[in-house]
Amino acid sequence: MGTFSAKKYYLLRTIVLVPERAWKLSDNIAIRTENLTKAYRSFWGRRKVLALNKLNITIRKGEIFGLLGPNGSGKTTTLKLLLGLIFPSEGKAYVLGKATDDVAVKNSVGFLPEESCFYRFLSADETLDFYGQLFRIPGKERKLRINRLLKRVGLEFARKRPLKQYSKGMLRRVGIAQALINDPDLVILDEPTSGLDPIGTKETKDLIVELKAQGKTVLLCSHLLSDVQDICDRVAILDKGELQISGTIGELLSSKDVVELLIRNLSMETIMEVERFIQEKHGEVVSINSSVGTLEGLFLKIVQERREANRDKSDIGGGSLLTESIILA
Repeated sequence: MGTFSAKKYYLLRTIVLVPERAWKLSDNIAIRTENLTKAYRSFWGRRKVLALNKLNITIRKGEIFGLLGPNGSGKTTTLKLLLGLIFPSEGKAYVLGKATDDVAVKNSVGFLPEESCFYRFLSADETLDFYGQLFRIPGKERKLRINRLLKRVGLEFARKRPLKQYSKGMLRRVGIAQALINDPDLVILDEPTSGLDPIGTKETKDLIVELKAQGKTVLLCSHLLSDVQDICDRVAILDKGELQISGTIGELLSSKDVVELLIRNLSMETIMEVERFIQEKHGEVVSINSSVGTLEGLFLKIVQERREANRDKSDIGGGSLLTESIILA
């Protein structure tokens, strides 16, 4: 009887503990998919649409990962599969070391959908309190988190107003705060800067970078490629349900046969000498242009300088600044 029990224990240990040990060897992995496939079928069971086909990606903990693709490429389907909202036709997906159908892992995930649906008669305070209760966050801690998040997304001035009075950009800020109310380890953001002005977009990108500094993993879907290029460590591009390419921003964008030189304080005569030297070495000068900034950079510079000037006037004259709701909305 004792021998039988020992064998039974060994078998149980082999079946149960070995997969657990395998995950311990990959503790730095936040998301992993293995041939993840989703086919939508007709009423008769025939395959109607292959939305995702054998997706294999690995997202490490503590990185910002961008998921790109045109409409219908499979991005939303991938997010739904990772969140356990739909089930795969084939393949597997793991989130924070657990299968996507494990309810317990949801406590460690924050999600911002592309279109947030809130109770419009509630205020921002009440909305975040509602979501905090869903996660069973104690009242005192819940209040601290709400105060901190509303301040971070710039909605302190409107926290008591019903959401039906909010602009689209303000609603987006509430959505970002809602996605962070449970202090998640993994944050999934679908078009987080949609509806935000350039100031709000910059602040949101700064917030995402802060999340990474705190050790959190961010999966970001966006059509705004400049946003992705600014903050993502690695990206994957989907098209028609299939992975086309993945890698770091530097790997995907670098061109080995083209080198850029940024030079300051050279006369035109010296620049021409440099051009002739390059041609003597059988190089090709593709273009010589003055450095050009971006419209976004110019906009941010003007607005920030104006804010600082107004702040200085307020300090000198004892006046008060206009409420920032005009800009943040």
